[in-house]
Amino acid sequence: MATLLLRLEGPLQSWGISSRFSERDTTMEPSKSGVIGLLCAALGKPRAEDEESVQQWPSLASLAALRMGVRCDRTGTVGVDFQTAGGGRMAGRTYGVAKSDGGIFPSVMSHRYFLQDASFLVGLNGEDEGMLRRLHRALECPVWQLFLGRKGYVPAAPPYLPDGLVPDDLLPALSRYPLADRADPDVRVVLEEAHPLGAEPRMDQPIDYARRRFGRRYVRVEPLAALGARLGGDGHVPHADVP
Repeated sequence: MATLLLRLEGPLQSWGISSRFSERDTTMEPSKSGVIGLLCAALGKPRAEDEESVQQWPSLASLAALRMGVRCDRTGTVGVDFQTAGGGRMAGRTYGVAKSDGGIFPSVMSHRYFLQDASFLVGLNGEDEGMLRRLHRALECPVWQLFLGRKGYVPAAPPYLPDGLVPDDLLPALSRYPLADRADPDVRVVLEEAHPLGAEPRMDQPIDYARRRFGRRYVRVEPLAALGARLGGDGHVPHADVP
């Protein structure tokens, strides 16, 4: 059993799980579909799967089976953009957003929510240490550009952590790793659970990226101090060294 840790920190992040049409939401921490998608980008794994791709890369099912936890070191603040697309001309032709029937919307307006100045420590836990080692190497030298939920939201620092592959279970790994700079006074941890009792649902379990299919999973939220105390410590977590 091992845990892969990665740092997701940047000026802007967005982790939507229920976006529809003109309203593009964000949750207050990274979604599992977004994190697994980031790992697929690091591997160079395409959205569509077939027999050949499964032989070359870990299957989406095996990646989605990893148990995920998120330590919210710095929650940041929520912002929103008002954006428009279409409604003009490009190269002498009317520019708009395509309709399903083949037509074109003249202009589409949307509100897009995002997190500002947030920092998260994400842990992925599983028994296949070989796959976790491969993911760790891929984060060090990613095949495709990594981004924090949306393609315009690049990380402030690489998600790769040199000491991010640890031989620990998920809870000890998240509770003992140093906190980010300027961490919140009350850090919370969002832990994936196998059973719904006492947990809340999230519709961000990746099933098929090519068809945009996602399933339900369950998470439990608790303070980091309580988690550390439950593991036998005093609840104190060291801060990262800042040069």
